[in-house]
Amino acid sequence: MQLADFDFELPEDRIALRPVSPRDAARLLLVRPGQALADLTVADLPSQLRAGDVLVLNDTRVIPARLKGRRVREGSDIAVEATLHKRLSPSKWSAFMRPGKKLAPGDRIHFGAMEDRACFLGALDATVVEKGEGGEVTLSFDLSGPDLDATIAERGAMPLPPYIAAKRGEDAQDRADYQTVYADEEGSVAAPTAGLHFTPELLARLQAMGVTLHFVTLHVGAGTFLPVKTENLSEHRMHAEYGEVDAQTAAALNAAKAAGGRIICVGTTSLRLVESATGEDGVVRPFAQETAIFITPGYRFRAADGLMTNFHLPKSTLFMLVSAFAGYETMRGAYAHAITDGYRFYSYGDASLLWRA
Repeated sequence: MQLADFDFELPEDRIALRPVSPRDAARLLLVRPGQALADLTVADLPSQLRAGDVLVLNDTRVIPARLKGRRVREGSDIAVEATLHKRLSPSKWSAFMRPGKKLAPGDRIHFGAMEDRACFLGALDATVVEKGEGGEVTLSFDLSGPDLDATIAERGAMPLPPYIAAKRGEDAQDRADYQTVYADEEGSVAAPTAGLHFTPELLARLQAMGVTLHFVTLHVGAGTFLPVKTENLSEHRMHAEYGEVDAQTAAALNAAKAAGGRIICVGTTSLRLVESATGEDGVVRPFAQETAIFITPGYRFRAADGLMTNFHLPKSTLFMLVSAFAGYETMRGAYAHAITDGYRFYSYGDASLLWRA
């Protein structure tokens, strides 16, 4: 298939700039291949599951990874912005920089305070070590380890997706809104957005009816927002992201499947990680490494039976993934229905519950 096969027209007013409140009041489109679509809310999720089912949730925590600063070079001083992408060492990060073309190895970057937030910690300075072919810049910070983490947390802004950041600035509310209620392991620069719909009360209802919750960790990188630039999908290369499925979780997923339970991944990040950890024999194994799995129609799913996910961008790898999961024509129809019926799209938007074709 070609990139153009995954294009569609999305009205500008369908892009959600704020989440609904409470979180589980968001709409939920039920997509069952071969059956009629059904309009629900996230609070209705328990009615679609049964005892013995397993929800797999990504417990990564988003860090305030967007930093504003100045590149200082003899004779010139320009404003720059970094979106941290992947940690390379206690003091080094890979980052996407704007304007990247005006940076060179050896440049010094002084990251200052956000305009609305005072700074009390030490200087957050870094040196450009190298520039990568994919647009990434390696930054070596003067601080390291916990000191660097604390200063980034104090000075950084939540890295809202470009389609939101282009319309409004980040504010204090985003620090709560752009984080799941079960976020635990720091390291993401984008939220696993399907999980934003859960409340503690909804999780408790699911557990009370016999649905078990298991947590995996995949740190989402800024590469998730990069457009696919190749018309031939076989030429596209995903940015690698680090993920972990521990031995206890792998064993629990295998046991649930053996007992007739269904594995429902909350978010494409959870699904990509679980599929990466599952062999061709269908057995989930412990996993602790990077994955660059790229799922398109024709992929044979090994573990996941269901997927809860938001509505994704045209021509994105995530729309390709859901088309592979529930069927290309099924998802074209589901998205057409969602657009016509006023569903809200993208990170702060509504959700869908897909059952595997």
